[in-house]
Amino acid sequence: MSNPLTHFDDMGGSRMVDVSDKAPTHRVARASASLVMAPGTLRLIRERGTAKGNVLEVARLAGIMAAKRTADLIPLCHPLPLDSVSVTFDYPDEKTLKLEAVVGVHARTGVEMEALTAASIAALTVYDMCKSADRGMIIQRIQLEEKDGGRSGHYLRKER
Repeated sequence: MSNPLTHFDDMGGSRMVDVSDKAPTHRVARASASLVMAPGTLRLIRERGTAKGNVLEVARLAGIMAAKRTADLIPLCHPLPLDSVSVTFDYPDEKTLKLEAVVGVHARTGVEMEALTAASIAALTVYDMCKSADRGMIIQRIQLEEKDGGRSGHYLRKER
């Protein structure tokens, strides 16, 4: 039986997965993260009242930049010429900021890690820009929501 952990060979050694036999296809991944904070902190973000400027635009840019640099951060990721990266924000309640990153590429391997990296770094950027107002913020539920393309097809997260 072959090893189900594709980044290890049969002897347990690390390896970059060989994708040379895969056909390039359109692939998309969507990941999310949430930040829970004091209602006053979320108000500052929404009203652009922080001393550091527009928190969400800086976080959006950080997420986009992070997606483009994923292979430099995650050792066994393939460098990919991304076609698109977007980071959006939503306010499900008075103390939660939810962000979502969507990444697209035409390649031999998927962009799940790029979407997760974008979501993670965007969330960390919000924390960095607002920590002087609220060091108790919680970054939570960094997760893959959906991916499409490639041999494994479509995946959509089911709530647990």
